[in-house]
Amino acid sequence: MSKRAEEHKRDSQYQQAKRQGYRARSAFKLFEIQKRFNVFKRSFYILDLGSAPGSWLQVSKKIAIENIDKFKDGFYHRDHFKILGVDIKNVSSIDDIHFIKMDFTQPEFFDHVKSFFQGPKIDLIVSDASIKKSGNKFSDQIKQVNLCNSTLVFLDLLKFKGNFVIKIFEGEDYQHFLNQLKKNFQTVKAFKPQTSYKKSNEVYLIGLRKK
Repeated sequence: MSKRAEEHKRDSQYQQAKRQGYRARSAFKLFEIQKRFNVFKRSFYILDLGSAPGSWLQVSKKIAIENIDKFKDGFYHRDHFKILGVDIKNVSSIDDIHFIKMDFTQPEFFDHVKSFFQGPKIDLIVSDASIKKSGNKFSDQIKQVNLCNSTLVFLDLLKFKGNFVIKIFEGEDYQHFLNQLKKNFQTVKAFKPQTSYKKSNEVYLIGLRKK
């Protein structure tokens, strides 16, 4: 085991995640985002891009189940949930979650999404997807922004006033992608969870209420 892997396993957030049954400490990032921005409000149909190892799928399922009981009113409500995850890495199965192992940047994945949700617009899209870092922050940032750009096609399947969460790296092309989101959402916020590593240049962009 590498020194970095050993340090990761000794990390208190990692150990806490394992104690609570989550597959990675990244689960706490999504909980922080939810607490701050309430992105899961009335979310029953959820798409998770870059799902491995599955912690965000676990969080999405937990909150979607809670939403079924929470939002029994005269407004938008469903009596079931649908969650679809995708990653080039394998994700161990999670009950009632559908997972596809493939590259979501490939055009055919868009058809899989449309087929899975069978027409109704998606309530929430989340993406914790990341490129494999090379150590060169400049080139890594460009590659991450390119990956983020490939997710924008799925906004066509996001419902009116739906929400969007995506991980990006701060750098030269960051502002351009931020401006793209501002064209599509009423409000866009940048947020770095406390559970992110302090040295990391990752930041999450939160698109609220799709136009």
